[in-house]
Amino acid sequence: MRRYNPKVIEPKWQKVWDESNIYQIDTKDAANKFYVIPMFPYPSGDLHIGHWYNFAPTDTVARWRRMMGHKVLHTNGFDAFGLPAENAAIKRNIPPAKWTKENIASMTEQMKAIGASYDWSKQVATNDPDYYRWTQWIFLKLYEKKLAYRAKGLVNWCPKDQTVLANEQVIGENNVCERCGTPVIQKELEQWYFRITDCTERLLRDLDELDWPERVKHMQANWIGKSQGALIDFATEDGKHKIQVFTTRPDTIYGATYIVLAPEHPLVEKLTTDEQKSEITQYVAAASRKTELERKEAEKEKIGVFTGAYAVNPANKEKIPIWVADYVLMSYGTGAIMAVPAHDGRDWDFAKKHDLPIIQVYDQDGANPDSYYTDEGVVKNSGPYDGMPTNEMREKIVADLAKKGLAKEETQYRLRDWLISRQRYWGPPIPIIYCDKCGIQPVPEEDLPVLLPEDVEFTPTGQSPLLQDEKFVNTKCPNCDGPARRETDTMDTFVDSSWYFLRYPSPGYKKGPFDPGTISKWGPVDHYIGGIEHAILHLLYARFITMFLHDHHGLPFEEPFKKLSNQGIILGPDGHKMSKSRGNVVSPDEQVTSYGADSLRLYMMFMGPYDQGGPYNLGGIAGTRRFLDRLWTLAFEFLDAKQESKGHNAELEIQIKRPVHKAIKRVSQDLEELGFNTAIAALMECINELYKIKSKHNFALAPEAWRDACITLVQLLAPFAPHITEELWKELGQSGSVHVSKWPAWNESLITEETMTLAVQVNGKVRSEIIVSTDVNETEAIETAKKDAKIAKFIAGKKLKKAIYVPNRLISLVS
Repeated sequence: MRRYNPKVIEPKWQKVWDESNIYQIDTKDAANKFYVIPMFPYPSGDLHIGHWYNFAPTDTVARWRRMMGHKVLHTNGFDAFGLPAENAAIKRNIPPAKWTKENIASMTEQMKAIGASYDWSKQVATNDPDYYRWTQWIFLKLYEKKLAYRAKGLVNWCPKDQTVLANEQVIGENNVCERCGTPVIQKELEQWYFRITDCTERLLRDLDELDWPERVKHMQANWIGKSQGALIDFATEDGKHKIQVFTTRPDTIYGATYIVLAPEHPLVEKLTTDEQKSEITQYVAAASRKTELERKEAEKEKIGVFTGAYAVNPANKEKIPIWVADYVLMSYGTGAIMAVPAHDGRDWDFAKKHDLPIIQVYDQDGANPDSYYTDEGVVKNSGPYDGMPTNEMREKIVADLAKKGLAKEETQYRLRDWLISRQRYWGPPIPIIYCDKCGIQPVPEEDLPVLLPEDVEFTPTGQSPLLQDEKFVNTKCPNCDGPARRETDTMDTFVDSSWYFLRYPSPGYKKGPFDPGTISKWGPVDHYIGGIEHAILHLLYARFITMFLHDHHGLPFEEPFKKLSNQGIILGPDGHKMSKSRGNVVSPDEQVTSYGADSLRLYMMFMGPYDQGGPYNLGGIAGTRRFLDRLWTLAFEFLDAKQESKGHNAELEIQIKRPVHKAIKRVSQDLEELGFNTAIAALMECINELYKIKSKHNFALAPEAWRDACITLVQLLAPFAPHITEELWKELGQSGSVHVSKWPAWNESLITEETMTLAVQVNGKVRSEIIVSTDVNETEAIETAKKDAKIAKFIAGKKLKKAIYVPNRLISLVS
């Protein structure tokens, strides 16, 4: 019998697939289409286990859908611009273009080693001028609609990467760069933004319609941060000014015992008394030297200064002091807050520090009266509103104040516009020209792409490296033909990845970023699979760009991805996240060399629920290799058996078919839910059952049933382990490729058990078990139990007082 040797089999079939273009499709035909892709990788090094954990299971879905009769578009590409590739190139002192090209070539070969069923004719790379031409085109179209604009403001700055970061790229409690972990500072710069806030409500509303993990939808909703509340006017004591505050809890206004202004608030200087002027001036000057992130940190200290002025609470007419504190920011709300210390933790700490009044204005079951509490309750200490539920008062107080012109309902959002300027080299140039005479001028479409020069010193200095290239910078104004300068910032890599899935179906299209006819048939993506780390950045931006192209450029759908699935995180064997510094990285190449790609694919999908991940057990892959060996052995033992058929054994045929049809049903249903681990477990159970049958009956007693069982098992395993199944398919005498064969269907009658086992109790103790038909009735079951030899011994000569039948479980006899 031939031994299973993946070192021979896997390269053989990869070569066959490559030469035959078996997975290449014509996207002009979209009958019964299914578009499934993984999130594409950065080409910053070799494929690691995390890549395999995304690509192999996604490929399993694609292969299964293909066998289910779908015309499958499954491909991959490279998110080739951006900091990861550039930083890797800097570290090795290699031009990013050269580094990226080499890595794309090597990573493509590694993807083929996975056995992925990609249509390689549909590959894209974002650093290809034929691709980023359309990234620049999208910028220009946004600019035309005033959705791309330039503005001066405080920006997040990474001192290590020497570039601006969008808010979404600053992470963690310590506000660090999501790429390198360096604490972020802030600078005031003129930058380019995309007006994503124009879609705020739409981005929030459409989440409900998406077949996405609830966790992802919750994360996006929190980031968008919709707050419904009210704008309320607090007049100053002298009546000369009004302070407008935004609050989500107008029902607590009777508990507002002071006002806090941001140091930049325009009323600070006007309201500060002479006695407080010196202290306020020093405080405001100190605050101006802090970054926004530092001020958020300072919130913990609750430092502030009294202005000497007072406002009037519009609800109860009480005089309340006006303070200045730098934890209040002009960029959020109105730059002023009404402080209700009894029902807000931040206000409570500030009031305690500065000995300010604390008034509880509602009762809450179980709340500690000696601390603040924030949920709902019953109103008190609020004049005519006492006794109301807080949610009812919320509407009533705003309506009453609105009649006096003192309040109005208001909705605010946490989401800020998308900052897309980067002071780095490796990215698509922003297609803008500056003319002293004509001002900002967009590059004409016919001049796209604005090519990124390749002979630039790209080491980060804090300024755009393109500034050093005079040939690039100096140009002519497209309006007056006079001397002008190009924009030297490049675009954020998330602009590149916000639309690549629209390019896959027609990557060679010359008239736009996508072929309208093709994308109308193939889009949106039916199933998108990737990491939870992209829940906000990439997915939010892709949704925004898709909505824009739908509204203005003929894209026939508003959301990019119908269904989204996230894989869990693969940990090292030590239970910690894989990293070179920990020394716990597992090389997929080494595992493939030792066990084969099919074994690795199977193990990664068998190790646990796909959305949870877990530690990579170095010994675990040996188990999936043994499983493949057992299937191989079973198939070849059948093929090598020389016995002639000994006739038709109907009972044995049913025994062989039953575990196979159970497996068909379980694997089919599990794949629908990405239950890879349970699907593989079902296949293992099926093999075990077939080996038990084989140990009692030789192949000659039911050769056709055995042949069908082997063929069906190969088909069921094919999406998971494509190489070994292709080889066995051929050895079993089947034509064509197993991967375009028809997915098997189960026969429900073969799955339903004909018999079942019932426990039999006598006076509360189990004395025996009986086997009965699954369609047995109560009377028949009890009579069968009485006749059982063991039971008859216990009830002989006794009168039964009661006989209880619990369907499918037991019979209880009481004497």
